[in-house]
Amino acid sequence: MPVTFGPTLAPTLRWVRSGFWLWPLLASLAFVGGVLAWAYGAEQQENLLRRNTMIADALSAEAQLRAQLDLERSALEQLAHRLPMMERTSSALLSAPEVSQGLRRMWQSVTWLDAKSRIIAQAPEVNAEPSRAGMSFHLSAGLGEERLVMRYSAAQLLRKGAPWWLVRKYELELIDLSEQVLASVDDLPLRPDVPGQESYRVALSGNMPGAYLELTLREPALPFWRTLPLVLIAGFLALMVVATYLLRRQVRHISAAETAWRTEAGWRRAMEDSALVGLRARDAQGRILYVNRTFCDMVGLKAEQLIGLTPPMPYWPPDALEEVMLRHQRNLAGQAPRQGYEAVWCHSDGHQLHVMVFESPLIDAHGEQSGWMGSIIDITERKELQAREHRQAQAMAHQARLTTLGEVASALSHQLNQPLTAIIGYNTGLQRMLGQTPDTPPAILGALKQQGEQAAEAGKIVQRIREFLTRRSPQREACDLVALARRAVELVQRDLRDLHIRVVWATTDELPWVDADPVLVEQVLINLVRNAADALVSGPRSETSPERLVRIVAAADGPQAVRLAVEDNGPGLQGRTAEQICAPFYSTKSSGMGMGLAICRSVMEVHHGRMHAGASEWGGACISFTLPVATGGLDLDTLPASAGVHSHPTEALLA
Repeated sequence: MPVTFGPTLAPTLRWVRSGFWLWPLLASLAFVGGVLAWAYGAEQQENLLRRNTMIADALSAEAQLRAQLDLERSALEQLAHRLPMMERTSSALLSAPEVSQGLRRMWQSVTWLDAKSRIIAQAPEVNAEPSRAGMSFHLSAGLGEERLVMRYSAAQLLRKGAPWWLVRKYELELIDLSEQVLASVDDLPLRPDVPGQESYRVALSGNMPGAYLELTLREPALPFWRTLPLVLIAGFLALMVVATYLLRRQVRHISAAETAWRTEAGWRRAMEDSALVGLRARDAQGRILYVNRTFCDMVGLKAEQLIGLTPPMPYWPPDALEEVMLRHQRNLAGQAPRQGYEAVWCHSDGHQLHVMVFESPLIDAHGEQSGWMGSIIDITERKELQAREHRQAQAMAHQARLTTLGEVASALSHQLNQPLTAIIGYNTGLQRMLGQTPDTPPAILGALKQQGEQAAEAGKIVQRIREFLTRRSPQREACDLVALARRAVELVQRDLRDLHIRVVWATTDELPWVDADPVLVEQVLINLVRNAADALVSGPRSETSPERLVRIVAAADGPQAVRLAVEDNGPGLQGRTAEQICAPFYSTKSSGMGMGLAICRSVMEVHHGRMHAGASEWGGACISFTLPVATGGLDLDTLPASAGVHSHPTEALLA
């Protein structure tokens, strides 16, 4: 359900959307406030940490001073235990190792007093000048009624007892209750009165009653408002105010430009969608950036499914991806023809369409080429129209050729009938004359008889071809297909023997008889055998079988047809199909007319059979055809002589 706003809230929302330019200034103010709050909090935390550290350092320094005094007291007590064994002179006292070591450390003098506090000996005998850094203190140790008094420098105690890092960080001073400096680690024990300089004092116990150890930071901590100058913050805010003003002016210009751009984009989109030309934009890698509605309708995909795709594209034909990919790479390299190129694409439903593609460089706002813009025109209807016109022209040309061929065949048959009739008449008369002569050799009579039969057969062939070309129905009859094949091979036996071609038979016994015109089928077989022989002679021999072989295979092709194939071990069809080799006027021979296999296929179609072409087991060509089985009962006594008898062996060698 859509959300609606009241009349009082809508103006507020419009002001918020129009006041986006003010947000950077507000964000800057919030950022500055946050930085100041963070700096103040960090300063408080740092002050607390510094105070705790100072307290810990003061306690540590007091403990080290007390430990140093304990060491000096121990050394003085050791010296007191040795007093009974020492001479009661100042030189003996000065030569004591405890005294000499103590004087090098911090002792100023050692005095040996008796029970009445009179001086027995003193080392050194003449007191040195007092230290300018502060006052002196003393320690005492006794043995019996006598005792030793050791005077030491408080400043030397601070220098010897405090660690170097503590002295470097703090000013160490001994002060009394009246804030007077008793001793200091510095040569000038002056206490500078610096506002904000932190210090901490701790009371000293033992031989320093009323003295305090005070630690003062040498470098005072500055407040945060001095570490972050207010001038810098004020300058930053002033710059933000100027930037906000400029941003507001720029936002107004951008809003006006955006409104104009949206209007122009709407016009352009409407024009592109109404165009009948498909538009496609690609980047330098071939990724689709833009398509219009015409392009989407052309390939049957939505724009969301196409934008962002990289090759291979879903509308490319699957069986030609490598070829299309090579052309795609050439186009991206700038080798697309300026006059356009034709391509075959696939619709999403599977049907193919022919398109005309025009590629042009896609120039960006910087004047540099960022890809390619393609204009695609669907030329499928035009291609289909051209194909229909081409087929009609071919059919008309074919019909004209067949008409011409029929006229030529009619003229040839008319011209050949008379010489063939004369040959048959002369042959018959010669046979009668020689038959009445008793000493005529039988071989001559047999040759004349065969000559007459061949002349009669030639007349029948001429007549049948004329009838076939003039679209007359063939004279079908029941015949033995294997016998017809053997008879056809016998007619070309001499040519096969001269070419050293061996014929191998592979037939099945008791094949059904077929319903066909024996003369036409015999001519088909002769044509196929001669084509196989020509292929064996003109082409290279097979490596597996250097002998030239032609095999004739006859077998049943189901219960209603018989199949006969002529195979060879020649070079084969070399990728050509049955449609190509059986096309009219198509020939692989330099002197061929290209009508042999075309007529053979026409003969098979007239007989309601089929013709096939493929590869043989030997690697050569295999051309076969099927004929329907003859129906009804067959009387072998009434079969014509041309049908023949299936009595030959299964293999014949023509050497």
